[in-house]
Amino acid sequence: MLVAAAVCPCPPLLVPEVAGGAAHELDAARAACYDALAVLSAARPERLVVAGPATGDGLVHFAAGSRGSLRGFGVGVETVLGGSEPETPGEPALPPSLPPSLTVGSWLLERVGWRSSPVSALAVGEELNPERCAAAGRDLVSGAERLALLVLGDGSTCRSPKAPGYFDERAADFDAAAARALGAADLTALRGVDAGLAAELGAAGRSGWQLLAAAADGAGLAGRLLYDEAPYGVGYFVASWS
Repeated sequence: MLVAAAVCPCPPLLVPEVAGGAAHELDAARAACYDALAVLSAARPERLVVAGPATGDGLVHFAAGSRGSLRGFGVGVETVLGGSEPETPGEPALPPSLPPSLTVGSWLLERVGWRSSPVSALAVGEELNPERCAAAGRDLVSGAERLALLVLGDGSTCRSPKAPGYFDERAADFDAAAARALGAADLTALRGVDAGLAAELGAAGRSGWQLLAAAADGAGLAGRLLYDEAPYGVGYFVASWS
């Protein structure tokens, strides 16, 4: 049973050490993420699943204690999903395995001191088709436990000529529709996001949003949009569902 969800962006630039002197440019986005996580905590879930995009068209599960690193982005930031690694005397820590999106999600949880429930994670392939996204969402809520979701993912990467995907005149309308759907917890609109268009616009969040739409079916959650901006020409949204 899904009791709450948070939708957050996941650029490594959200981590101040990565952004460096420009860290202040995403202060409002970080604050909105913390607010959305506070709503998750207040829902008193029995389990939190962090879902974030990864390359490919598959699904990969990660247990609590999985490690992530942002060394590939030039900083020594490392994180442990759920806050601590399983203790196995005599064995070295596992190497980092979380994709960047889930590493950012784990970092956010560490920043708010998440202790409300056990945590696991799911990497959702950006190319995963809508039907499989929906099936994965339904599977997550098939049990009786009180589940919360932290869904990570960005909108289009084509909002300006300096954006990673350059400029595409379709990007602003795509992001506006996504923001409306996430803010209103509009499951029908999220299910209907065009996977092909999302891929063309570099919107990595599409697969996670559609997983969320399926997981929330019948839960009766209301949405609230906390952040909707496109710094660096990339659509970033923060939404809270409860």
